[in-house]
Amino acid sequence: MDNIILGLLLLSSRTIYQLHERIDKGLNMMYSSSMGSIQAAVKKLISGGYIQYEEAVENGKYKKIYSITDSGKQKFAGWVSAPMGIHSSKNPELAKLYFMGFSAKDNRERRLQEYISHLEEQYDALNAICREAETVSVPDERGDILRYQFAAARYGRDFMKFNIGWYQKLLDEMRSEKQ
Repeated sequence: MDNIILGLLLLSSRTIYQLHERIDKGLNMMYSSSMGSIQAAVKKLISGGYIQYEEAVENGKYKKIYSITDSGKQKFAGWVSAPMGIHSSKNPELAKLYFMGFSAKDNRERRLQEYISHLEEQYDALNAICREAETVSVPDERGDILRYQFAAARYGRDFMKFNIGWYQKLLDEMRSEKQ
């Protein structure tokens, strides 16, 4: 989470709510977008001197606007330049699928259909980001940044599409067995 926040602050200064909104709308496949996890990471980054904040009052509301420091830029550059590793992508819902045979048959179909609907919502959100990428014009010095951000969005969209198809096939097989 730390490096995600550093990267977002490298793009622009943000409030904690803006960080939460951005993570929730495009990066939630990579990291939890809970306000608690973001607040904990922000607190850790401040204490490490990687980010700072300035206080402001906007429309009568007190805000802290966070920005990245030079040491935060160095930390982020080290992280983003390091080799990519292979990390397991744990999916707790697979554990439910693994043990689904213990649940009532009518519940299985309902839960799978609900899950597919949730995946379709995620797909639609990521697909909107990908469509937006086709119309965005950025200065040349930001072209590479945007290219890889949208590559991650395409990965997420394609991953969602695969999952929707896979779970729909399973649901179709279950339904055909009932007949």
